[in-house]
Amino acid sequence: MTESAPMDGRSFVAAQSFLLEAKKYWTTTLYPELKADYARRAGGRAVESTEEVGALIGETTLYHYYAWLERHLQRMKYSGRYGLVPYHRGRRDELLPSLADEGDNLELDASLGLPKYYRAVDIHQHPGGVWRDDFAGFVYERGARSTTPMLGAKHRDLHQRFTDIVLEGGRPARLLDMGCGFGKSTRPFCDALPEAEIEAIDLAEPCLRLAAADAVEHQQHHVRYRQRNAYASGYDDSTFDLVTSTMLMHELPPKEIEQTFAEAARVLQPGGRMVHLDFYLLPDAFSRFIHYGHSRRNNEPFMPPLCELELAAMLEGLGFRDVEITPFAEADGVDTTDSPTWRFPWTVISARR
Repeated sequence: MTESAPMDGRSFVAAQSFLLEAKKYWTTTLYPELKADYARRAGGRAVESTEEVGALIGETTLYHYYAWLERHLQRMKYSGRYGLVPYHRGRRDELLPSLADEGDNLELDASLGLPKYYRAVDIHQHPGGVWRDDFAGFVYERGARSTTPMLGAKHRDLHQRFTDIVLEGGRPARLLDMGCGFGKSTRPFCDALPEAEIEAIDLAEPCLRLAAADAVEHQQHHVRYRQRNAYASGYDDSTFDLVTSTMLMHELPPKEIEQTFAEAARVLQPGGRMVHLDFYLLPDAFSRFIHYGHSRRNNEPFMPPLCELELAAMLEGLGFRDVEITPFAEADGVDTTDSPTWRFPWTVISARR
């Protein structure tokens, strides 16, 4: 295979399938073994800090093996020989024509300055992040298919499950989806709310162009994708009945998290709701140790600061009421407090203006 030749599709699929199976082994075999080893070493005593957990298991062979696989399976997924980035780069010329151009359902802003924190880290180990390469939306979309390796076809997609929970509180006429990426979080709301006016914003032009093209393909003419900043959205006060986000807050520094909540309060009508799905509730020191380690190994530095925030007090201080912070089960039968296999600490954060 020469440098310029597109990668063989069968080889790419086979390699990515192998990596996914290895990730399942890491999830269902290594993690339970590590958790059991930690429990044996703790001997039933209460461990209060991540430092204590690290002292118990941080230098064990098992933990180093677990951590190495977490880091390098993700690296190979994106940038190895059969990684997502080289595969899509080789098909760039055939992929780009399918992206949407600025028009009726897409607004781009070439003058928008991308924040320094956003440009500084290759989030998820995605080389160049989700914004630099013009084909990055395709890479992000393909990568998202294996973010939660234990969700099989028998399970309802977690974005659909989240949408169902949100709409139990009412059907909004105007909705804002913050940090929409390539549109995966927005699409279930579009399907469920054909009568609503839906706005979806993100910083990454490549992702927005893919999302807008997908909306046209699925005849979702009531959604508009805009290149805007979640904590400085530019919408008028009291514009929306509902503000949502999915996996956005943990990718923001603490100051920007508070600014984003404040922006949600500003654009919501009185009585309007905001509901966010993110990673927050960690029941014990072991869970924090695992999650904080994941943040380092997956290039997501703002995960620990989010978990350290007193979110309920912050939201009440911003004038929100009816604040609820609850665990979210991404699939049927998931134990959200003591999972036998690795999982993200999915959390629903909701409040009313």
